[in-house]
Amino acid sequence: MDNPNWQQQLIQPALYRILDANLDRVREGLRIIEEWCRFGLNHPEFTEECKSLRQELASWHRAEFRSARDTLGDVGTHITHEREAQRDDIKAVLQANFCRIQEALRVLEEYGKVQDPAMGEACKQMRYRVYSLESELLAHDRHQKLQAATLYLVTSPANNIFNAVEAALQGGLQLVQYRDKDSEDTLRLQTAAKLAALCHDYGALFLINDRVDIALAVNADGVHLGQQDIPIGLARQILGPNRIIGRSTTNPEELARAIQEGADYIGVGPVHETPTKPGKSAAGLDYVRYAAEHSPLPWFAIGGINPDNVNAVVEAGARRVAVVRSLMQSEQPTLTTQYFLAQLNRPSRPGRDRQTALPPNALPLNAGSIPANS
Repeated sequence: MDNPNWQQQLIQPALYRILDANLDRVREGLRIIEEWCRFGLNHPEFTEECKSLRQELASWHRAEFRSARDTLGDVGTHITHEREAQRDDIKAVLQANFCRIQEALRVLEEYGKVQDPAMGEACKQMRYRVYSLESELLAHDRHQKLQAATLYLVTSPANNIFNAVEAALQGGLQLVQYRDKDSEDTLRLQTAAKLAALCHDYGALFLINDRVDIALAVNADGVHLGQQDIPIGLARQILGPNRIIGRSTTNPEELARAIQEGADYIGVGPVHETPTKPGKSAAGLDYVRYAAEHSPLPWFAIGGINPDNVNAVVEAGARRVAVVRSLMQSEQPTLTTQYFLAQLNRPSRPGRDRQTALPPNALPLNAGSIPANS
């Protein structure tokens, strides 16, 4: 006990090993995120943020930390978990690495305070930046899927709702809205939760009609609001900036207002009179043509669209349509979905709208995934 620094001499190597290991974890995880942002999304801002974080961490990765490394003597190198052996899709890869980065940054924040308080504070601020990056990346993925979606199913109450929705998803459906005006909230919550899980298993977007509270409760991708529902700005405050908000419109004035209020997409219709909207006169194909010329946002023609008249709607300028009865009451939802998609995705159709296309090589997070029940 003659050496008053004996405790420090014992503690320091362990501290250095902790800092070294977690600096490695964060930098490796960031590199995995960065590669997808660069090569999968072609997104320069996300790529630059990952690179900036890596470089800032490198400035804290001192030589003495590396010198304390003892890989052969590390008791944790043989500890693993069966879930680490497989990733279902790109989204799972990103989620796993975001968790890894955030946990490691928290370790660096706490142990960094012992080494250098400035290091602890720097890692704290980096952790907040990583949280923001994760949220922005998720929002980006949702909007990519929205841009790519051409067919949109709005559900109606039915005993076979889960079978009908899954059959449509198996046919390639990309976007589902749960709409139920009359059921009790407990049933709506149960149904919405099951539909959300089903849609996300297939990599499809899932929205809730009207009910912002239910959308939050079941982790839906967003909501669809009618003209009489809460303002878009209020819905955005409740849901946050990263979820999708759509608005129904029936005329050019409502369309312009929805754009001004910050909608992410617009419903255009009803193209034909429909029992889903009793008492509402049809907006007709003229409004479809107007939307094709004037909407900078993704928009979906809706209202009485079926396999017999979808081509007329496409010829009027729609490249996206929303349907209810055509799929919910179809005897073969998978085949009906495939027919709609074939008509909507045919190249070189006249009268296409001027909505922004996806970057040529941008891929959604679930690229390469296989639907759970295919």
